[in-house]
Amino acid sequence: MGREHITRPLGEDLTAEDVAAYLREHPDFLVQHPDLIGHLTPPALHRGDGVADMQFFMLQRLRGEVGRLSDQQRELIATTRANLNNQNRVHAAALFLLDASSFEHLIQTITTDLAVLLDLDVAALAVESQVPEIGLAARTGLKLLEAGDIGTILGRRDVLLRDNVVGAPEIYGPAAALVRSEALVRLRLSGDGPQGLLAFGSREPDMFHPGQGTELLTFLARVMERCIRSWLDLPR
Repeated sequence: MGREHITRPLGEDLTAEDVAAYLREHPDFLVQHPDLIGHLTPPALHRGDGVADMQFFMLQRLRGEVGRLSDQQRELIATTRANLNNQNRVHAAALFLLDASSFEHLIQTITTDLAVLLDLDVAALAVESQVPEIGLAARTGLKLLEAGDIGTILGRRDVLLRDNVVGAPEIYGPAAALVRSEALVRLRLSGDGPQGLLAFGSREPDMFHPGQGTELLTFLARVMERCIRSWLDLPR
């Protein structure tokens, strides 16, 4: 009976006996292929009634732990790659801002190019203005808000990440219908001047959410502030 079990065909030409013979001739096979160990089921030892084979249970537990650590490692690698990709995108966006040839070009870069560079659906720039510059807004896509609006939106925060939202038309204009999650960043353009608001929107409800890191967003906002001050000759 045991002989029949051992020689049960595993494939068209390969049998279990062939595998066993190969392993006898290559005792270091598992040393050379340690990844296979996690796929093998160790035999349980029967030591008599009422005696549990603790080694078997320990091996099973160790296998589960190795699998869990492997999953964590894969997740960490994926997260690291995503973070590096995001960092490269933000750095490229910062260079685009620095390359602007005029103030209007800078605003157009923010409102048109940044969404593409950062792989988002919409990017917007809004400023509080008591004397609306309608011409500039129409030419560049700049959004104009009333004094105090940014404080109402952000409160005392400098960065606000929100998921599962509906985009605000006063910030995103016609693209507001696309926005299901957003990142809003305060721009301190000048000590005595109006505040600005940098807004990124995505159609993915969880692209932005509370708890995400904001270092890259803050860095990009600081670069943007310096570019705007430079073109408008504003004091800090």
